[in-house]
Amino acid sequence: MTALAVLDAFCCAGGATRGYQLAGFDEVDGIDIDPQPNYVGNHFLQMDGIIGIREYGPSFDLIHMSPPCQFSTALTKGTNKHLGTSKPRAKINLIGPAREAAISTGRPWVLENVQGSEVRRDVTLCGTYFGLKVFRHRYFELGGGAEDMVPDVVHEKHAGRVTGWRHGVKYAGEYFAVYGDGGGKGSVQDWQRAMGMDWTDVKHELSEAIPPAYTEYIGRHILKGLTS
Repeated sequence: MTALAVLDAFCCAGGATRGYQLAGFDEVDGIDIDPQPNYVGNHFLQMDGIIGIREYGPSFDLIHMSPPCQFSTALTKGTNKHLGTSKPRAKINLIGPAREAAISTGRPWVLENVQGSEVRRDVTLCGTYFGLKVFRHRYFELGGGAEDMVPDVVHEKHAGRVTGWRHGVKYAGEYFAVYGDGGGKGSVQDWQRAMGMDWTDVKHELSEAIPPAYTEYIGRHILKGLTS
């Protein structure tokens, strides 16, 4: 059987990478503009994600992209509205360029981002669907043939409280908010268990990742499509 490989662009520590590994892909390599000493994949190359997709993407069987999401979060949108994209604090939107780069490769691709982003909602995933103790909704846009391979899931209504401060009161819940540096959101070990990520204990790496269960689900369907 031919070995199948995934390129994980904007990989950070490799939350998406681990999912594709668990799905059964033979090799998953990462690209990120910043050093990633805890990257969990087979190989890591430090370089611009868009350039990496265009240069190396055609040699992979699947391209996954998780461009920085700060531009799309509700808080940043409110800030950028008053700053304009030329200001230092404004975030750059890389979703469009990443999509264009992936299309240019002719390969199947997956584009992931947060709620509120311009990513098309072909698949929407939540941690509760996989029994994880984190909500962490993410949109997945699929292209290059992958859009015919992955079914969306039914999003059940949430039940349960998130650990943390609410209006000056600290609550202990069964779910965790894995983001930011503020206290009261659980320990690093809580975050690791909630996300299903045991290879890094660095908070910003955990907070920037997606749970591997998400791309394991997507990867299993795409792998089946590619091999059939």
